[in-house]
Amino acid sequence: MEDLVDSLTRGNATEVKVVLASVVLALAVYQLALIAIAYGRVRPPFLHSRPAARAHRAIGDMLLVLIVVVALMCLAAYGWDDDGGAHAVIGAALLGALACKVAVVRRGGRLGRLLPLLGMTVFALLALTWLASAGDFLGVG
Repeated sequence: MEDLVDSLTRGNATEVKVVLASVVLALAVYQLALIAIAYGRVRPPFLHSRPAARAHRAIGDMLLVLIVVVALMCLAAYGWDDDGGAHAVIGAALLGALACKVAVVRRGGRLGRLLPLLGMTVFALLALTWLASAGDFLGVG
């Protein structure tokens, strides 16, 4: 797997991972804006709640795929390295929170009231994961 990642990134696995993780974080901020519109907390005249909710769902599906790709790249390139221990633990928690959120979205019902909490948890863990790796690489963390 490490050779595949190295081949696909032309030896720049860290840089590609940082760019992908940064795109994911930027889109996650956009997700917060979309869901605020969908829940009616923000009411811009150019976007109504239903299209915002649909866009939130579609972008969320894409983000899930990107997050899994970045996670696999991390594991392939670095494994459970001692230097990235906190990053690995936070990343694993992020994947667990994402799995819970997807399960609640797919199942619906009364657990749907947990979606705002799960969404904020996913965002916070994503931001922490980014800070622990990409942020350090970019000199932010």
